[in-house]
Amino acid sequence: MAKKTSKKSTDTVKKVVAKGTTTKKVAVKKAAAKPKVSRKTAIVLTTDSKGKPAKLLSGGNPQIAKGYGDAPVQAYIDATPSWKQEVVRRLDELIVEAVPGVYKAVKWNTPFYGIEEGVWFLGYHSMTKYVKVSFFRGTSLRPIPPGESKQKEVRYLDIYEGQLDEAQFTAWVKQAAKLPGEKM
Repeated sequence: MAKKTSKKSTDTVKKVVAKGTTTKKVAVKKAAAKPKVSRKTAIVLTTDSKGKPAKLLSGGNPQIAKGYGDAPVQAYIDATPSWKQEVVRRLDELIVEAVPGVYKAVKWNTPFYGIEEGVWFLGYHSMTKYVKVSFFRGTSLRPIPPGESKQKEVRYLDIYEGQLDEAQFTAWVKQAAKLPGEKM
């Protein structure tokens, strides 16, 4: 039988083989890093989808590894700073309620939502003073979301603190989910 011993100062364990004369070092996973605390916002930043502490990019957008499913989106939400965290958490809840079975992913540090994997109808991004929601076929929505884009069909909704119109947002989500999505 193998016996393991460890020292607190190293991240390896010496493995002693019974009836053997060889000693082999085996790598052992280090304990998860403690969450970082942002000095600007005084909130705890959680880890990304791979367990590493999430970094904030310029404007306060969390840097989250690319991934599909709910877990990377929740990692993005958890790592979003200040009041914007509650906004993106509520956006996620409203989208899931409006479109049961919605597909989720994080690509380019941005959560995406779609009817099928790889075909998305919206995404959002945390900016310095607001959360920017992108409707990829926004010119087909009624009423048309207010933010113009250089891309022909894309329209934006900028959400500032305390200014989320849940009813209008939900109506746009339901409409957007019925349109052909954007392949990315």
